Order: sequence, then C-alpha cells, then structure tokens
Amino acid sequence: MSFDLMVFDAAAAPRSRAAFMDWYEQQTEWSEGHSYADPAVTSPALQRWFAEMAAFFPPMNGPLSDPAACGSEVTDHCIGRHVIYSAFAWSVADKAHSKMRELAIKHGVGFFHASDDPGEILFPDSSL
Repeated sequence: MSFDLMVFDAAAAPRSRAAFMDWYEQQTEWSEGHSYADPAVTSPALQRWFAEMAAFFPPMNGPLSDPAACGSEVTDHCIGRHVIYSAFAWSVADKAHSKMRELAIKHGVGFFHASDDPGEILFPDSSL
C-alpha cells in the first residue's frame, strides 16, 4: 500500500466534491490509451509541476527516470491528460505531501489528497 496524492488540471475537474470524486474515479481507470509514464501527454502546467517535482521525487518509469536511482524518494507517477497520480512510500509521506501541495500552488494546478478520507481537494483559487 502506498501514500497517494494527485495533482490535476483545475479547468478539467468538477468543483463539487461529489462530481469531483466521480471524475477522479474515471481518471484512475487509466483508460486513455497512452503510456502513463510520459509527461508529454499532460497539460503544460502539469508538465511544469512534474519537472520540478521529479527533482525531489524521481519517477520510477518514463523518460525522466534513472535506472540507477534507488531509495524511498523514487516514486510511481501515473501521468494522464488531466492528472498526475503519485504513489509514494509511506516513509516519505509528510515530505511528499508538503512538497506536492507546495508545488501545486506554485504551478497553478489542483491538488487532491487521495489517501485521506475525505481527502483535501485544493483548486488554485479555493478548496473543497
């Protein structure tokens, strides 16, 4: 089991919690028909977020991965057109949460705490 967080394109996501949770479930079916390891498939804002986040939590797969990288910071990032879902080791949960949320705000993307119930949903201009 992992510590899961997600950033998202706020323009693509519904604003009500119920609609957002339905949308989240659809996004995490991973049915878009492309590699979920390549940041080129996602929005420019999410690409910028990912480029900076990868410096702290390098991806285990995809073009930015390093086969020699090891340690608890190496993270499984699943990249969709409108979301990036990151599964962290529990040993880095606090650090991952803080950095991911900070960078979401910096890059103007949404943030969802998928491992919490109810998880925080933060839009660039407000939260649910």
